[in-house]
Amino acid sequence: MVYDSAFPRNTEAIPMTTTQVRAACPHDCPDTCAILVTVDNGVATEIKGDPDHPTTAGVLCTKVSRYAERTYSPDRLLYPMRRTGAKGEGKFERISWDEALDTIAARLKPLADTRPEAILPYSYCGTMGLLQGESMSSRFFNRIGASLLDRTICAMAGATGYKYTVGGSIGTDLEQFQNAKLIVIWGGNPIASNLHFWTRAQEAKRRGAKLVAIDPYRSLTAEKCHMHIALLPGTDAALALGMMHVLIAENLVDDDYIERYTLGFEQLKARAAEWTPERTAETCGITVDEVLALARLYGETAKAGEPAAIRVNYGVQRVRGGGMAVRNIACLPALVGAWRHAAGGIQLSTSGSFPTNQRALQRPDLLKKRPRTINMTTIGDDLLRPASPEFGPRVEAVIVYNANPLAIAPDSSKVAAGFAREDLFTVVLEHFQTDSVDYADIVLPATTQLEHMDAHLAYGHLYMMANNPAIAPMGEAKPNTEIFRLLAARMGFDEPAFRESDDEMAAYAFRKDDARAVHFDWEALKQKGWQKLNMPDAPFACGNFPTPSGKCEFFSASMQADGLEPVPDYIPNYESAASTPELAAKYPLAMISPPARNFLNSTFVNVQSLRNTEGEPWLDMHPDDATTRGINHGETVRIFNDRGSFTCKARVTDKARRGLVVGLSIWWKKLARDGKNANEVTSQRLTDMGRAPTFYDTLVQVEKAL
Repeated sequence: MVYDSAFPRNTEAIPMTTTQVRAACPHDCPDTCAILVTVDNGVATEIKGDPDHPTTAGVLCTKVSRYAERTYSPDRLLYPMRRTGAKGEGKFERISWDEALDTIAARLKPLADTRPEAILPYSYCGTMGLLQGESMSSRFFNRIGASLLDRTICAMAGATGYKYTVGGSIGTDLEQFQNAKLIVIWGGNPIASNLHFWTRAQEAKRRGAKLVAIDPYRSLTAEKCHMHIALLPGTDAALALGMMHVLIAENLVDDDYIERYTLGFEQLKARAAEWTPERTAETCGITVDEVLALARLYGETAKAGEPAAIRVNYGVQRVRGGGMAVRNIACLPALVGAWRHAAGGIQLSTSGSFPTNQRALQRPDLLKKRPRTINMTTIGDDLLRPASPEFGPRVEAVIVYNANPLAIAPDSSKVAAGFAREDLFTVVLEHFQTDSVDYADIVLPATTQLEHMDAHLAYGHLYMMANNPAIAPMGEAKPNTEIFRLLAARMGFDEPAFRESDDEMAAYAFRKDDARAVHFDWEALKQKGWQKLNMPDAPFACGNFPTPSGKCEFFSASMQADGLEPVPDYIPNYESAASTPELAAKYPLAMISPPARNFLNSTFVNVQSLRNTEGEPWLDMHPDDATTRGINHGETVRIFNDRGSFTCKARVTDKARRGLVVGLSIWWKKLARDGKNANEVTSQRLTDMGRAPTFYDTLVQVEKAL
């Protein structure tokens, strides 16, 4: 977009200098777009996609095309601040950087000297950058000996199940999907969250491919597919087992591929035999015909020698059995030999293809001993937990960066109670005054992507990316890397690791180690902006899976050693009519809270133009469920369970299947009508593997608001 700058320029008196800077989108999205930033006299005036980058192809999503609006927002945090009101009130006064750094060091030094695990970092993917994400910050916390943070809140369950099966986060190249003859979009809405995959899926459709959406909700993507299977939340593993049953029973498998490149087929066959189409349909809340049609379409496409591809996304794994669900789905391509084709197979993430040198960036060698680990999903409980021999010291200081826990963490009332502790010292690095900033003692202004350097991998394509700073930092904002360098100096850390520049760190970001250095030159990458990895078109056409056996593991000895069921199975939700009938009688509606189209998790919620498009929080519910509760379209409703409640307007629509309500998220709580969002009712329970959250494993009741 072209940005009409709020900073007027006398173009007659000042000679215009225009440059174009190569950048990369930093946000938690598989597309990781290549960006061109036009800069006039130091002001970013246009943000557009790089037309030469094969995956971006000149196109940005609506959110990122407004990035200049976000960067130049009058609401930007530009100076360090100190709290003056009660926690949660959001009242602050401006202070200098010296005051801020001295205050932080004075609070952290006694803890670092006596009980360093009382200090906790809290961060995630507010930026996906290798530098501004976890590099200098990790060095800082490792040197202190602070508690480690288990960063599992988005993808870890699925990544773990996928790794047990395939060996790592490696899959079908995005640039091949347009050549597929069948694409199954499982648990995702790429129109909203994976735009450049959707472009290729549409091209495949124009070439005659069939598109199938598997999603409890009829999303924008599902509406444009040939087939939509609206299963119950958390039953994806059962559907995959039902597909296996039909594929094996009707001889739609690739016997040669199974014999050569898989392990444990006989055990898988025995398990799949238990999952008849009838049992599968009953478990998933769909029809027998849907089970048969899906399995036959998938198997017959592969049997005909045509590429059949699955794009599985993280919505599948946000339930109790989420890791197993992704594992089951990941077995399907090997079962039918879909990996033989460059346009076949499956993609969950491509991040495992990148030889990133995390150890060199994060320096775990700075740790004197292994500290405890706190899971970011259970932050609500852990901030309220007293000191004990089992837990260790009470958390006394939290440094939040690249995250907004007050909005995104589950069981939100407990999260708020934890951050409201007067004895908890909280520092937040941010661009805007988020819900989490309101609870900070010290606020530090961070730069946006246009104002700092970074290096990026992707999890939806295979390009290394460089982000060059386009403009000078706004106000007194500083990059995360510089903030943690300054904090390290205030703490008296004099190791050379804290003096390395961003350029120096970026130069080895994509080198696995000295023995396996990738062909990569940082200076060249900055000049071009992107470079594709040298990967085979069909990575597993002849096996060579990065598993212990080198095969796709239907039976996983690693899972067995980790105390998990080694053969694909179905694990029902914590909260469902089958698992908890008494709870389901009290709270009969399942709730999921997928991303709203114009937000990215809690990022962009404060961009006025995007929030205007979203309007306000809505709850989609099926007409039958609305009628039985006397609820009409547009009325305000209360959504509640034993953990909490929130209110919003009801949107009565058959996009939500019966028994399901959908609250598109994640709204900042302060921008919602009642100061709450969907995470008031979500749980801190963890998944079967990967220690990840169960956001979509939630039962609620809905009533008219009084």
